[in-house]
Amino acid sequence: MDRLVFGAQRIGEQAFQDQVARHAGALDALGLGPGDTLALLLRNDPHFPILSLAAARLGLAVVPINWHFAPAEVDYVLRDCGAAALIGHQDLLAPLGTDTIGLRTFSVATPDLLRHAYRLPELTGPATWPALVTAAQPFDGPPRPAPQTMLYTSGTTGKPKGVRRPALTPEQQKQVASAMGYVFGGRPGMVTLAAAPMYHGAPNAMALFTLRSGGTLVIAPRFDAEETLRLIHEHRITHAFMVPTMFVRLLGLPQAVRRRYSLTSLEWVVHGAAPCPPEVKRAMVEWLGDRVYDYYGATELGPITRVSAAEWMARPGTLGRPVPGATIRIYDDQGRALGPNQPGEIYARNEHYPAFTYHGLPGQTADVGREGLTTCGDIGWLDEHGFLFLGDRKRDMVISGGVNIYPAEIEAALATLPQVADSAVFGIPDPQFGEAVCAHVQLKPGEQLGAEQLRQALRPLIAGYKIPRVIEFTERLPREESGKLMKRKLREPYWRTGAGATPS
Repeated sequence: MDRLVFGAQRIGEQAFQDQVARHAGALDALGLGPGDTLALLLRNDPHFPILSLAAARLGLAVVPINWHFAPAEVDYVLRDCGAAALIGHQDLLAPLGTDTIGLRTFSVATPDLLRHAYRLPELTGPATWPALVTAAQPFDGPPRPAPQTMLYTSGTTGKPKGVRRPALTPEQQKQVASAMGYVFGGRPGMVTLAAAPMYHGAPNAMALFTLRSGGTLVIAPRFDAEETLRLIHEHRITHAFMVPTMFVRLLGLPQAVRRRYSLTSLEWVVHGAAPCPPEVKRAMVEWLGDRVYDYYGATELGPITRVSAAEWMARPGTLGRPVPGATIRIYDDQGRALGPNQPGEIYARNEHYPAFTYHGLPGQTADVGREGLTTCGDIGWLDEHGFLFLGDRKRDMVISGGVNIYPAEIEAALATLPQVADSAVFGIPDPQFGEAVCAHVQLKPGEQLGAEQLRQALRPLIAGYKIPRVIEFTERLPREESGKLMKRKLREPYWRTGAGATPS
């Protein structure tokens, strides 16, 4: 039985276990152990899950870094998490420079499959990590208690925050596995397609859950609509995680292409990370039937609700009822608990998941808590039957293609540009990605700057996907006498007309 599939590469059970043990041995030979952090800067390829499992065997904390990040953003995460070592693809490490990183750094070759998928040039010079793995003795010691993967989630402060959880007890491991199985539809022998980036929370959790459950993980180098159908057909995929943008692209394929591939093996397609437009959800349910599931959760919370296709069709827009072990309460601005159908701020907790802390930020951890529950700033309500509905989303956050983008981070980058006096960043409608990033920029007197010049100035500072797609220059931004920016006045015209996603 194959455990990992990546293009023509197939790794069976024995080879998979051997590779995990050898990678663990190489990490152990470096002197890494409990209390240390290993950072990964990898695109989707077998090294990602193998290194994640190897590090966990040694009791290391694993920090997957979003490889879209600009070098300054990568450097911030590395410093903030206190990484003892960094392993990454050669092409991703090249722009960083060893002087910038200032820690032990090892490279793995960027596979041809990834190079072709992203149209990357071939790099010369040997990768440094494989030699250490070859020379290492397989680690054969007992697994050490390991903290859960520490994912970085951005926030209104403009800097990413590491969500840290302690090592799970054996009983908690069973409970977390049960919770993930409930949301992901997991079962022994499942065949999971990993097409979304594994540095994201849900794709990462589903990939590792599959391997820990004895299933097969089929890794796609990147999402492509027709290639996704081909992989499902060829490998008899049973489970997959997707975001609404993937649904849009799948539905955009001609019927002749869609009919070319059999999807009868699919049992469970779970989507999340962003609100799904109702017309897109209905079209996917019409295509795949009751195999489509949605959920509500967050890096801080874990899975909180789950909804089946039938439940959603009966209550369009719902995110379902609490999963086993989850509690949801709705509070108003005064901290009073609200009753059915009364919108307020969503607070939740999954008792199967250990309490989290924002790494190095105990004050911010306390700020999002109330009576043992946590909020991510979402507004919603519970109906009389306990089904959750989402109203406004996270304060100011833009969700583009299932990726969380925080305007405060972009505004902080804009503030460093010498020509910029003030800025307002927010989301506007986009038919493919759900939202696009829009910036209204006020220049300093006498300064001249075009939209493309501004984008080029931002590229060394923030990831490419955060660069505003629409830029409007204005003489003055609307602010109250207190100085508070009235973004609502800027945002509402775009959403009222549904226009605004045409790049400027």
